[in-house]
Amino acid sequence: MPHALSATLPPLRAVSTLNTAERRARNDDKRAQVARDFRSDTVTVPTKEMLALMQEASLGDDVFGEDPDTIELERTVAALAGKEAGLFCASGTMTNQLAIRTHLVQPPHSVVTDSRAHVHCSEAGGIAYHGQAQPHTVFARNGHHMSVEEVLDECVVEEDVHVAMTRLVCVENTLSGMIFPQDELVRLRRAVDDFSIPLHCDGARLWDVSAKTGLPLAELCEPFHSVSLCLSKGIGAPVGSVLVGPTAFIAKARWFRKSFGGGMRQSGPLALAASHALSTVFPRLTAVHALATRLAHGLVERGVALDLPVETGMVWIDTEPAGFSVSELQSRAWEKKGVRIGAPRGRLVLHYQIEEHAVEDLLEVVGELAEERREEAKQWEERVGRDRVDEVRRRSRLYAEGKWEGRIEGPKRSLPAYGRRG
Repeated sequence: MPHALSATLPPLRAVSTLNTAERRARNDDKRAQVARDFRSDTVTVPTKEMLALMQEASLGDDVFGEDPDTIELERTVAALAGKEAGLFCASGTMTNQLAIRTHLVQPPHSVVTDSRAHVHCSEAGGIAYHGQAQPHTVFARNGHHMSVEEVLDECVVEEDVHVAMTRLVCVENTLSGMIFPQDELVRLRRAVDDFSIPLHCDGARLWDVSAKTGLPLAELCEPFHSVSLCLSKGIGAPVGSVLVGPTAFIAKARWFRKSFGGGMRQSGPLALAASHALSTVFPRLTAVHALATRLAHGLVERGVALDLPVETGMVWIDTEPAGFSVSELQSRAWEKKGVRIGAPRGRLVLHYQIEEHAVEDLLEVVGELAEERREEAKQWEERVGRDRVDEVRRRSRLYAEGKWEGRIEGPKRSLPAYGRRG
């Protein structure tokens, strides 16, 4: 006999009116869009092969530590990184913030990091909110990476009741697609060891560093006490990041993950998707970098300036020398070619699902705009002067090769500024 309450409830409606064929068509359309989307490498979507594999994933409870596919992913990534243990989490922000919180013990304390770092600029004030720490930021004089001396200048190591002593240094590699020199990281580790300050790496795109330099991930991670390795950016997993470090450290981070509300139950399908992406996409990153370089050269040939050296898969552009704005390029590329870019930042990010034809289409739109705006480009040249024009063009050619010298000015639209001091 039905419960008396059931008679008063409205009938349940279907979650969606789409049938299977319509759902598949919708997903096919999305995959086609992603192949022409330069906004971020986070836009990648699961392949049909990946989705089929997820159906066969283990169904254990990760909070109880009982999911085999999650455990395998954590052990695999930790082994690749040369660390004792790993912790699978929902996002790179979570693994960064868990690492920071786990390293910190008792306020008052401070954390030193790059002024442009994701942990400082793009994680919702997490250092202060979760870690109750004062951020001390380094404005890299070369506009590329922090030097050991610049980091030490910001570290508070004196026991003085007026200050918050530095208890952690955070490094990001890559930062805006630029690779932190490994020898400088080794030197930084030795320097902070003198003050017993641990070193954390936001290695969201550290996979790109390994692919570009040929250095094993374990060697890249060696200078760090902990590393956050994102799997949903260049690697192409639908969700997830792994925090690696010593066994005791990861055990404590797991505790904090629970208090953050980040405990995942049946995480097997996501973990297996990440493992699949790691084995199939990681080897393809060199091709992504090559396509980024090809795009960079094509842009420079059409009068667009580059703001940063193209060392991996990011191309930072300044369209003003070509006579138009990034927002204008965004509109025209979408309207004429169905190509999506971000504006007004001028950041183009390539990923393994970008098709080569999308690069050619974007370059075609840039060429058309440059031809239409020749008068505006000439006005820019007259305004800044011949010496500046020659320097911008010389520097852009250098950046397209992934090289740099002197001080990198960086994107004018970026806050905080690159190379503010120096």
